[in-house]
Amino acid sequence: MPSTTANVPNLRIGLGYDSHRLGAGGPLRIGGIDVPADLHAIGHSDADVLLHSITDALLGAICAADIGRLFPDTRDENADRDSRDFVQAALDQVHQRGLGIVNLDCVILAERPKMAPHIDAMRGHVADMLGIDVDRVSIKAKTGEGVGEIGTGQSIATRVVVLLAGR
Repeated sequence: MPSTTANVPNLRIGLGYDSHRLGAGGPLRIGGIDVPADLHAIGHSDADVLLHSITDALLGAICAADIGRLFPDTRDENADRDSRDFVQAALDQVHQRGLGIVNLDCVILAERPKMAPHIDAMRGHVADMLGIDVDRVSIKAKTGEGVGEIGTGQSIATRVVVLLAGR
């Protein structure tokens, strides 16, 4: 059977999601930066929910194994690991397939701390990591309005959508 994608542009969309419980003591690592807070995300690695979502969005766009299969929490070398390693591994796979990032749209879901003062630093850090212009990285934050685990401050979550295109 002939391919039905022969004349379709090489565009790929990926969706990433991650969540972590929150515990006492800070800072909160998110987007590769430390946000001053009296809480931190609990996880096997550094628990950077935004970088985990970016990793999965990149991997999803290329139909590759997800972050949990590439960096399982059952392996000692992933304990306290810097999540930038995960993003770099996913980005390497994207580039090996001849694709580049068009843009990312990211949402942080957290009741506290307030993310707005840190968004620009996060955008800059993520753009530098990915080797793209900062105007291709959108990061925004939403609270849980007191509803559910996010709204009561028990957890933090992120969602990321990425668009890739062939070079």
